Amino acid sequence: MGSIFRSEEVCLVQLFLQSGSAYNCVSELGELGLVEFRDVSLLNPLCSFLLLGAVHGVQCNYFLEQEINRSLSSPSKGPLPPPCPMPSAPQPRELITIEEESERLARELKEVSAEMEPEEVKCCLFPLYITVFLSLSFVAGVVHPWKVPSFERLLWRACRGYIIVDFREMEDRLEHPDTGEMVQWTVFLISFWGDQIGQKVKKICDCFRTETFAYPESSAEREEVLQGLQGRIEDIKSVLSQTESFLQQLLMKAVAVLPQWKVRVQKCKAIQSVLNLCSPSVTDKCLIAEAWCPTAKLPELQCALREGGRKSGSGVDSFYNRLPCSTPPPTLFPLNSFTAGFQNIVDAYGVAAYREVNPALFTIITFPFLFAVMFGDVGHGLLMTLTALWMVLEEKDPKLRNNNNEIWRMMFGGRYLILLMGLFSIYTGAIYNECFSKGLATFSSAWHVGPISSVLAGSQYLSMDPAVPGVFTSPYPFGIDPVWGMANNKLTFLNSYKMKMSVIIGIIHMTFGVCLSFFNYWHFRKFSSLIFVLIPELFFMLFLFGYLVFMVVYKWVAYAPSQSKSAPSILIHFIDMFLFTENPDNPPLYRGQAIVQKVLVILALCSVPFLLLGKPTFEYIMFKRRRRRVVSLRLEFDVADVFMHQAIHTIEYCLGCISNTASYLRLWALSLAHAQLSEVLWEMVMRKGLTWQGYVGAVVLFVIFAFFAVLTVCILLVMEGLSAFLHALRLHWVEFQNKFYSGDGYKLSPFSFASIINY
Repeated sequence: MGSIFRSEEVCLVQLFLQSGSAYNCVSELGELGLVEFRDVSLLNPLCSFLLLGAVHGVQCNYFLEQEINRSLSSPSKGPLPPPCPMPSAPQPRELITIEEESERLARELKEVSAEMEPEEVKCCLFPLYITVFLSLSFVAGVVHPWKVPSFERLLWRACRGYIIVDFREMEDRLEHPDTGEMVQWTVFLISFWGDQIGQKVKKICDCFRTETFAYPESSAEREEVLQGLQGRIEDIKSVLSQTESFLQQLLMKAVAVLPQWKVRVQKCKAIQSVLNLCSPSVTDKCLIAEAWCPTAKLPELQCALREGGRKSGSGVDSFYNRLPCSTPPPTLFPLNSFTAGFQNIVDAYGVAAYREVNPALFTIITFPFLFAVMFGDVGHGLLMTLTALWMVLEEKDPKLRNNNNEIWRMMFGGRYLILLMGLFSIYTGAIYNECFSKGLATFSSAWHVGPISSVLAGSQYLSMDPAVPGVFTSPYPFGIDPVWGMANNKLTFLNSYKMKMSVIIGIIHMTFGVCLSFFNYWHFRKFSSLIFVLIPELFFMLFLFGYLVFMVVYKWVAYAPSQSKSAPSILIHFIDMFLFTENPDNPPLYRGQAIVQKVLVILALCSVPFLLLGKPTFEYIMFKRRRRRVVSLRLEFDVADVFMHQAIHTIEYCLGCISNTASYLRLWALSLAHAQLSEVLWEMVMRKGLTWQGYVGAVVLFVIFAFFAVLTVCILLVMEGLSAFLHALRLHWVEFQNKFYSGDGYKLSPFSFASIINY
């Protein structure tokens, strides 16, 4: 819990990598993903040369992969599978072998593919000859199907009916010899009378660029030509079969080695990129690098350096030294599949500064709860929970993990967040006693029917009034009594209940955020902020808005339902508190209330100048003392800047307490809107289907239920869920996190092959 509450300790280390083992040491660090390297490079031609060699290897593998994808059949095309097991980074001398082998395979694939293309064209064209020679026409050939109407029209007009033309479409599509497109050719057979007509026909065929075939006069010659064509087709098919078999062997060989080569070359390229960030020593016997490393991982760092030296056969081990740093270290939180979604919500606002309190730990509970307050419904929460539970149970499925749809990746990454939102929505829905807008009679109602009947005697609407004798006996055991669903004043009761609930939750949430700043001030030794900022902020918040929560809770406890008519108005008391007045029509909540309220307002108002002037004055006094002690140092203190910064903070906080408290009323508004929209959907859609009777009613109910289910998912789950999510996000970013969270840090991005390699 400590590392997620506050980021891990990170230190700056200086690595001394021996020249003979630097490559293997960086390779070991890349496999473990421990450190983030800083750029301390000078001009290093050796590393640049090695990097160019790695880039050339990447290009060779890229061309080989393109040739494989082009040669594979259409159903097999797609990304190559990742290698298993994952290969290690190659040595620089091995990269030359990979480059030569990849070039040789790519060249052989290209040559074999080039030899197959003309043979395939011949194999496709020879059936045209066979089709032609099986007929008894004088002029025969093939024409593009687009040219058939104009070709036939011109033949008829030019030859004036002295010809017989027959057109037939081929069953199979063949490749066009010029464009390469697949065309369903049309075979034409033309019989004519006279040499002049024959010349016209041949000229028209040449004009339309048709493929005509020589037509032997005698049947013996035609039979001889047909046998020759059949023999050539068999020879070409045999050559194609052997060539395709050889091509498949090459492809299998390339597919087997290409993923490994690709990974190894990318690792080599990444290692050379890191080596380019290093600086050579004065004697050129080692490379000097600087990197950020978690303090807890320093033993693993030393082990990785020793392992790299052992693999290189170096007699001198590489080592590291810790360096003092003037810049803030990067932030690192250990995450897993559960906490990653909540941490992403916080990081979208800003990455936590080094060792700053991380709001993600508390967001795990507060975010789903605030969402559920606005989305509370047992039925809707159950549907959301089942959807998230399916994603959680199938999280190892490669089809779900590797889906490239951006919306799906966002949902799948936040599956645990959605699961908690659904569970909390079931809980708050049980509190509201709403399941698809209908109440659940889990326990017996505390309202009696007999007295209610007497109340209904003069009205057609049921109005719930606990002040009527004998109507209300005790509170409902859990949640809201389902009898309120039939009451005419249900909305008035829920408005009052949810509005007060929203204010109480909001003030507790903000006060908790102010209290969390204590841990930041204490850790960073900002004791002046602890006294002159935190204490007045708490006084202002608790003496005004905390007292409002006290009045709400005190009224609930001190006044029985039978006294609801004579209970004082909290809103009027809160207004009179700031005006220093008393309203005789509004009785006090307790004895001495007026004096207590005046004292609280005075203390809250006094905390404002203390918050405004306390810290700048203290810092100015401390600056004067330091300057008296150290006369030689020229210290400067910008009074105007410090006071202006504190004034902005004071104004923002005081006004924010008011505006942020009002902002939490969105909990009440969205909860009410969700309940009303759900009720409208039930009344306007589902209830209509329940009025039908018989077999027709069953069919109508099935159709209406399908329509109701679609609207429920699209409107109430997706749209309303997204709206509640965005409002909960705003409450955390603006109302909660700005009380203690700066978010001006940057993440630790360790050098890791797992995050660099692209399959």
